[in-house]
Amino acid sequence: MEKLNFVKNGVLRLPPGFRFHPTDEELVVQYLKRKVFSCPLPASIIPEVDVCKFDPWDLPGDLEQERYYFSTREAKYPNGNRSNRATGSGYWKATGIDKQIVTSRGNQVVGMKKTLVFYRGKPPHGSRTDWIMHEYRFVTAETSPSNAPQNKTSTESSVVPMENWVLCRIFLKKRSNKSEDDNVQTGKENTVGKLRTTKPVFYDFMTKGRTDLNVAPASSSSGSSGVTEVSSNESDHEESSSCNSFPHFRRKPTSL
Repeated sequence: MEKLNFVKNGVLRLPPGFRFHPTDEELVVQYLKRKVFSCPLPASIIPEVDVCKFDPWDLPGDLEQERYYFSTREAKYPNGNRSNRATGSGYWKATGIDKQIVTSRGNQVVGMKKTLVFYRGKPPHGSRTDWIMHEYRFVTAETSPSNAPQNKTSTESSVVPMENWVLCRIFLKKRSNKSEDDNVQTGKENTVGKLRTTKPVFYDFMTKGRTDLNVAPASSSSGSSGVTEVSSNESDHEESSSCNSFPHFRRKPTSL
């Protein structure tokens, strides 16, 4: 079978309509593990690039898309395990804790995923940028941080990896539109402020002869409220509503 090669001059060139969106498990099992043990890859789709030799914006590929690279880790100190992640303009700094990559079948830990952020300048006074890198590394049963059985038979001996390869996914984090959020928040604050500053208006309905209430005339429905006053006609002793909201009624004369 002819080996497929979609990388030209370190740049991914897929046919029109094809997209490369692998899962974490596929990256570790199908690509990184095969790379570590020098096995044939599904396709030559990930170039070999020394990531720390370049700033993230100078790496080959489309800056607007996620970019994938095989890279080797360089020790920061001769007798240490820390990697040297300094570039020409800054450095990659790890953030959070490493995440285990577990197979969908069997729950076997096959890799670890480290998240790094690129800083301009030199530590510890670098300025944080929006460049993010996910560094995947393959782990064996001996190096896996999961709870592995202590007793092993001679048939469970592991294969020693050929090289210290890692797989890097680099992308530019997209910022949210803060201006729209600020406008929405400002609008909410203005509305709340108006509600707080608006004072209630009280009308004195008991005052006679007041005509500047600036309210619509009350309807004649039974649910309307009104204030009654005694009529000046003593013969029929009628009380009428000042707002004409209640029907007239006749008071029975009291016996002395």
